[in-house]
Amino acid sequence: MNQIGNMKNPLLAAFVIVIIVLAIWDGVWKLIAMWKSARHHQLAWFICLAIFNTVGILPILYILCFQKTGPPASPKAA
Repeated sequence: MNQIGNMKNPLLAAFVIVIIVLAIWDGVWKLIAMWKSARHHQLAWFICLAIFNTVGILPILYILCFQKTGPPASPKAA
């Protein structure tokens, strides 16, 4: 019984490290994808990227497959 109690601490530490790494991974990809979608005036993508937490999968798909190519549209002068 004591051996099981001793194994919890390393497993818990490894679990916490994995969660922290995944959070950083998701945060970096999410910020890049949200910035690009905002620059290209893609509001639907911006909202989806802000709401859904997919551990970086949705932001990577947006950047690789659905991002508009070319320079972002410049604001129109009034």
